[in-house]
Amino acid sequence: MRIDELPIDKKIKEILKKEGIKELYPPQAEALPLALKGKNIVLAIPTAAGKSLVAYITILQSALYGHKSIYIVPLRALAREKYEDLKKFEEIGIKIGISTGDLTEKGSHLGKYDIIVCTSEKADSLLRHKAEWLNDVRIVVADEIHLLNDASRGPTLEVTLARLILMQNPQIIALSATIKNAYEIAEWLNAELIESDWRPVPLKEGILFGKKIYFLDGSEKVIKNRKLEGLLEDVLVDGGQALIFVNTRRSAQSTAERLGKITEKYAEKEELQKIAKKLLEEEEINIISKKLAGCIEKGIAFHHAGLSWKQRKEVEDNFKKGLIKCIVATPTLAAGVNTPARRVIIKSLWRYSEIDGYMQPIPVLEIKQMMGRAGRPGYDKEGEAILIANNQIEKERIWREYLEADVEPIYSKLASEPALRIHILALIATDFAVYWDEIIDFFKKTFYVHQLGVLPEERIWEIIDFLERNEFIESIGERWKATLFGYKTVSLYLDPLSALKMKQALEKKIGTYFSYLHAICSTPDMKCLFLGSKDEWVEEKLKEEKFLLPIPTPYDADYEWFLAEVKTACLLEDWIEEKKEDEIIAKYQVGPGDIHNKVETAEWLLYAMQELARIFNFDVVPLLAKLRLRVKYGCKEELLPLVKLKGIGRVRARTLYKHGFKSISMLRKASIETLSRLPGIGINIAKQIKEQVGD
Repeated sequence: MRIDELPIDKKIKEILKKEGIKELYPPQAEALPLALKGKNIVLAIPTAAGKSLVAYITILQSALYGHKSIYIVPLRALAREKYEDLKKFEEIGIKIGISTGDLTEKGSHLGKYDIIVCTSEKADSLLRHKAEWLNDVRIVVADEIHLLNDASRGPTLEVTLARLILMQNPQIIALSATIKNAYEIAEWLNAELIESDWRPVPLKEGILFGKKIYFLDGSEKVIKNRKLEGLLEDVLVDGGQALIFVNTRRSAQSTAERLGKITEKYAEKEELQKIAKKLLEEEEINIISKKLAGCIEKGIAFHHAGLSWKQRKEVEDNFKKGLIKCIVATPTLAAGVNTPARRVIIKSLWRYSEIDGYMQPIPVLEIKQMMGRAGRPGYDKEGEAILIANNQIEKERIWREYLEADVEPIYSKLASEPALRIHILALIATDFAVYWDEIIDFFKKTFYVHQLGVLPEERIWEIIDFLERNEFIESIGERWKATLFGYKTVSLYLDPLSALKMKQALEKKIGTYFSYLHAICSTPDMKCLFLGSKDEWVEEKLKEEKFLLPIPTPYDADYEWFLAEVKTACLLEDWIEEKKEDEIIAKYQVGPGDIHNKVETAEWLLYAMQELARIFNFDVVPLLAKLRLRVKYGCKEELLPLVKLKGIGRVRARTLYKHGFKSISMLRKASIETLSRLPGIGINIAKQIKEQVGD
């Protein structure tokens, strides 16, 4: 089907054609007419087969009729990608908004947009804050809906969709990878199911054993060298790019450094040096930045969750441009933004589980998602996804358990205690379901009950009892009502157990900065660092500090968890004491991305604790407000007036302070020339400072 044949506005058609989209792929041609008629659809097709375009065209056409849509994605990086795709249509008068951040804001300002792109957590937060414009939403797009299977993100997406359906029964467009039981999701959503294995670029799946690749279609290919080096060289010689998936961050970095000697033969050195230089122009340079820049100069990069957002984006953007020839990544990239390559190589089918403490096989669904990245539409005639076998037995096992195997079915994760605790309180606090029958009726609409056919009534009762005993809710006759504590917990987007820990800490006398850092690290909302074999120093810290929460004995089952909380609090303490990123990276074995993730979470939790202090211990509010700012900027108290200036982080602020510019009034008196001569400032930053502080 050609774009010109679609019953959509010609202005949309013109922009699509300008982007090179003139014809629909077969699955798109099947799904789009149904979506344009207002039908609910579940579109389960391979990566790069054009799922998003079906959603885009439907919501854009709806926007021209004056109707509002919300586009829900699992990750911030994906939200940014979808937002940038849709922004191209603003020229025809459609307003596109994005919201992925502050989960404590009401989001009223988003009502001015026709299409709002957000994460599932943000959509849930908007429901909690009763954003009025949600009542006007006609279409809900649920991208990557197979992540209902994900224990951390799945329940929020499931509850959000169930609530939106019960509120106004919007049209649902659910997009998914190829999964075994997509029909169950379609039945739950009362949707038409469009399933297909069609891909714009055919995919050849195979195994490398020795110097030969054995493909699933029966064909074979011989390469010059063995293992990764041979597979990489073979695709680069032919002008292609490669994605290599490994199972640890350390392996991603070491493999990229090792393979640099191959990619540098094909590198566009002048352009790559510019990219590397840009990475090293950040205010605070660390060892990871230097390693990444060194790899990029050779046309290769590593990619994992330990990189900062800017570093990951730089790698992804320049891979798409073809300047970076190979990315060595952990599986996080497979679930993220669109970065196809001619050849995908999966080095290991096992990964370490921090929770269970041993290596586990990676599920077939995840491996297939990685493999699905092979083949760039418009560039490659076919994509190749290759696994590596070290012996004949392993080759046979991989062939049977991965290449020939079906992907696993997905299951709802809503019945876990943390998920029920969080979402039942939200249902009551927002008056969405306040009687027992209303709560039960809500759960009947969930994927969990649809799939398993049973209601977790006993668990629901246990959660309600927990919420009532701990004064989040109170019963008034036959209904429940949230207390002020309960309302605050929901509006601050806290796990009730986190709020309870904070309350216990706040009910003590005023503590130290460290004791409050530990209190927020003791909550389930903070994902704490794991203890390593070299972390004996953490126990010494116990003797130096006072704590607001009970300290378990070394014989208690939760003693190790407590030490992990203390270790995480120590990282935050080092951050606000202006320890260099390199010191923190080395001491805690983390990356810059980990530091900034912990800082972002800590800032939110300290804000939440500050708000709860208004109920339980008002005297602590000023201390928590100051601590929150110190965490946000990573500095000592004396730098707070300076770091609030745009372009001035903790490093430049310390430079200004050391040279006598300790306040805004002192900066007003300084000349641009004087400021520009300071280390790390320069003429552009000096001008920026003067524009902000005035003469």
